[in-house]
Amino acid sequence: MTNSEQMHETGRGVVAVIPTYCEVESLPGLLSRVHAVLPELSVLIVDDSSPDGTGEWVREQMESDSRLHLHTRPAKSGLATAYVEGLGRALEMGFDYLIQMDADASHRPEDLPKLLVRAAGPDHPDMVIGSRWVPGGKTNGWAPWRVALSRAGNAYINFWLGTRIKDATAGLRVHKASWLRETGILDKVSTVGFGFQVEMTTMAEAMGAAIVEVPITFDERELGESKLSGSIFVEELVMVTKNGIKRKFSRRKK
Repeated sequence: MTNSEQMHETGRGVVAVIPTYCEVESLPGLLSRVHAVLPELSVLIVDDSSPDGTGEWVREQMESDSRLHLHTRPAKSGLATAYVEGLGRALEMGFDYLIQMDADASHRPEDLPKLLVRAAGPDHPDMVIGSRWVPGGKTNGWAPWRVALSRAGNAYINFWLGTRIKDATAGLRVHKASWLRETGILDKVSTVGFGFQVEMTTMAEAMGAAIVEVPITFDERELGESKLSGSIFVEELVMVTKNGIKRKFSRRKK
């Protein structure tokens, strides 16, 4: 079996970085599903000192499960910083591929093997995005207005920022560790919340990254409470508009 076959069949050489805040209800089931499809996959939980005991639960499991790792932060500090710290820690740990995914099971663990297969493809892409909006991708449990809002948001991003990615807001991704190290892209992140996904996508494109999209099914959260809020959407809207205007004016000056 080749290294790439081992990677996408067992999870060897790969780590999933999962930020958490009050996810003690959803995390046990998620990890069970993850290791059902990728038995050797390492998982790094980035916990913002959850008051519901998420971090404590992970520590208890670590005593008997060497695949689990925990990075604890002193307080809730935003999704972007959680991913930057988590991915940075994963790079220090020496993994070849880094998965980023949500803790609420909206990203199906069963989709991970096909993302890893694509990451190990002959063209060796730098980033593989699990996409809702390419052919074959879909959502489960979303109202029509939410589908329309997400599609419109991505169209808005495409217009202002010029990205070719259909689902720039997607949170399920596989990063090639060597590319993250070589570019130092994590040090350039300026967002705090969910705008991280868009910022990483557009910065990676500008740096010449090879980015591909793989269709996935995105499930509505069943356990716990959603972290989405109006302020998150405002942050992303402002970031996209501001950077889009800057981009268009800079092109005119040329």
